[in-house]
Amino acid sequence: MQPAVGSPAGEPATQVMDAVTLVEGSTFAVSGRSGDMNPDFAQGLFFSDTRIVSAWQLLVAGAPVQHLTLLAGDPYRATFLGRVAPRGSQTELLVERHRYIGNGMREDLVLCNLGNQELRTTVSVALAADFADVFAVKDSRVQYPGELASDADGDSLRLGFRDGNAHRGVRISAAGAVAARNGLHFEVTVPPRGTWSASVLVVPSLDGHELPPSFPLDRPVSESVPAQRVRTWRGGSIRIDSDDVELRRTLRRSMQDLGALRIADPEHPDEIAVAAGAPWFMALFGRDSLLTSYLALTMEPDLAVGTLRALARTQGRREEASTEEQPGRILHETRLGLDFPLIQGGGSVYYGTADATPLFVVLLGELCRWGARAVDVDELLPHADRALAWVEHYGDRDGDGFVEYQPMTSKGLANQGWKDSFDGINFADGSLAQAPIALCEVQGYVYAAYLARAEIAEARGDTETVARFSDRAAALKRSFNEAFWLPDRGWFAVGLDRDKRPIDSLTSNIGHCLWSGIVDEDKAPQVAQHLISPEMFSGWGVRTLASSMAAYNPMSYHNGSVWPHDSALVATGLMRYGFVESAQRIAVGLLEAAVSFGGRLPELMCGFDRADYPEPIGYPTSCSPQAWASATPMQLVRMLLGLEPAIPERRVSLAPAWPDQFGALTIHDLQLEGAAMTLQVDHAGVRVVGLPEDIAVQVRPRSG
Repeated sequence: MQPAVGSPAGEPATQVMDAVTLVEGSTFAVSGRSGDMNPDFAQGLFFSDTRIVSAWQLLVAGAPVQHLTLLAGDPYRATFLGRVAPRGSQTELLVERHRYIGNGMREDLVLCNLGNQELRTTVSVALAADFADVFAVKDSRVQYPGELASDADGDSLRLGFRDGNAHRGVRISAAGAVAARNGLHFEVTVPPRGTWSASVLVVPSLDGHELPPSFPLDRPVSESVPAQRVRTWRGGSIRIDSDDVELRRTLRRSMQDLGALRIADPEHPDEIAVAAGAPWFMALFGRDSLLTSYLALTMEPDLAVGTLRALARTQGRREEASTEEQPGRILHETRLGLDFPLIQGGGSVYYGTADATPLFVVLLGELCRWGARAVDVDELLPHADRALAWVEHYGDRDGDGFVEYQPMTSKGLANQGWKDSFDGINFADGSLAQAPIALCEVQGYVYAAYLARAEIAEARGDTETVARFSDRAAALKRSFNEAFWLPDRGWFAVGLDRDKRPIDSLTSNIGHCLWSGIVDEDKAPQVAQHLISPEMFSGWGVRTLASSMAAYNPMSYHNGSVWPHDSALVATGLMRYGFVESAQRIAVGLLEAAVSFGGRLPELMCGFDRADYPEPIGYPTSCSPQAWASATPMQLVRMLLGLEPAIPERRVSLAPAWPDQFGALTIHDLQLEGAAMTLQVDHAGVRVVGLPEDIAVQVRPRSG
């Protein structure tokens, strides 16, 4: 997941360890654990992909507050506790900072006098705003091409930025404050054993229009829209019981993090989609949002419907080289920041990805298997057909039956699969592949999309459509296994380059081909053997590139690192083809890695071998939380249970391969066709209760 189009590949800005991230929709704040925001680091308050506050420091008597602890709450709020340095042996002032993120920010300041004497002091909030684009901050390339302005009036400070016709602004105010160009200042008297308090509001504006604050001072925080959203989400979530404390913590953390990453279209506030990751990717992404929704289906099925609807509304309608838009194409990302290259032409959507369009159809097919409402399928099916039309008329550039990509703009991504860094697709000797490139996993996604469309048609009695897409799937599978297979290596090429040469490096991408089912049965054993080999399996997960390849680097982004979502799809593919023990090893490795990260799997880990270091090494600039990493434990549970609903056929299949070390697991209120079922697995087997009587439960033993 590379930065926005036009951003160079490379390391993000320097980040402070233990940074605190709060999110609410597309608004987020990154600070140190004290609550202060330092403009020299990748910190600040971000709204509409713009850093509307770059510096925020609380000073009491002219000095910084000494940090005591952080009390984390819901995704949108936190409390920072500190103290004023004692003048003797005792602390006299305790400082509370209650922060809330929504349309801007609210921070409630409370000074508690712990002594018996009245205290007189000053309180200041030192402020600055650079209105930098989110990726300019991330990539340490903040510039000031436009016009910055500030205006202090009474208790309010207004800061603004203008670049041509675009205008961004923010108003920071607090009753009782005196505003200056560098912040807000209070003269404070705190009675003995008493308190002093003030509320600071940060309200953004777009093109001169101020947004209503999410946390107005005349209403309790508990009645705010963010608070109501969290309550609604928690009320609809499933419940998990497990004998394994760490597994229970990991799954609960996964659900909490996915809740934090939910976003809504202001024009459709009741429809929830999922952003790619915090802090830098709090926006709708095609591939990321679709795969996350798939991985989370077991425990958060509503995300799939909202994500599909959001992507359908932005589906390509015309040919536009500058944004790579084409009819039927599903977007890569949406952005609103002024540094986004497409903004100059009035665009905020970039379509340069080869895999999101078939994955749209794959997810719709999976949703149907889970018992999606007919009205939802009716609404989304025309968009799926438009997506398949894109696959055949635009995705297959040269008519060879494979989907290729080649950027149509110099500002676009060079690689347009999930490994989208500039050097992510390379040969075994380390040389870079040249576009147009047909990726192996993309052909697998197209194959799965054809089968999904055929299944939807079969449920509707449309035999002609069943035959058409079944035939296309069969033809693609035959040609794929001929063109991509490397018999002298025993694995599939990661892709075909512009000259149709197989790109012969050994990668985790071939595991996605197992997941989609495009691999011939006779080739699967060799693929599985390579994926679980010491060159590929680190002990924590599957490396993106084998250690025997020339471009291998365990600390790279895509050439030897371990991505949890990638490993989960590899494991699911291995399980599909009957390689049970191999799939279990990967799943257990990932879940044990989660323990080392406090129950939260990172976006990616370094690819060092488990034998070399006793704990997994996190990649230093991973998003946290990140959507498909958060959803990975949910998919691992589904895979280990062998849970495969087929509601149109009125059955649910289970083939448990549940490791004994995890003990018993119970999932309450798992949603299938509107029914809340309970699923339990332990040493005695698996049981399901609560399904409609006309849905059969089939439990079969795992072989392999």
